[in-house]
Amino acid sequence: MGELTTGVNWLAVGIGAILSFGLGAFWFSPMMFGEKWAAGVGIEIGEGSTQPKAALILQLVGTCLLAWLIGVVAASDALMLAMLIALTLSVLMIASGLFDDNGSYAAVVEGVFPLAMFAIMMLCHVIL
Repeated sequence: MGELTTGVNWLAVGIGAILSFGLGAFWFSPMMFGEKWAAGVGIEIGEGSTQPKAALILQLVGTCLLAWLIGVVAASDALMLAMLIALTLSVLMIASGLFDDNGSYAAVVEGVFPLAMFAIMMLCHVIL
C-alpha cells in the first residue's frame, strides 16, 4: 500500500480533484459543449432538468481516484506514464460513446474531458 501513498502531494490531489470536478460542471454546461453534447446523448439540460445523483456521485469518486492516480505517478516522477493513462482513458471513452451511437461530437466531448482533467491535475502538482 505504501506505493500508493508515499510521496503523494495530497494538497495537489485534493485541489486537482475539486478543480477538475468543477470543470466538468462548466464543460457539460450550455456555456461550453453541453447543449450539443446533451442532444447527442439524448438528455435534457438547463432550467428545470435534474442531474442523476448516482452519476454525479460516481463522477466525483472517479475524479478523486484519477487525482490520486496522478498523484502517485507524479510522486514517481513518471509524467509520460500519466500522459499514457490520460490518453488511454480518452480513447476508450470516445470508443464507448461511438459504440453507444451518441454521435461523434458527444463522444469527442466526453473523451477529451479526461485530457482536460489530466492537465489540471498535473498543473496542480507542478504548482504545489
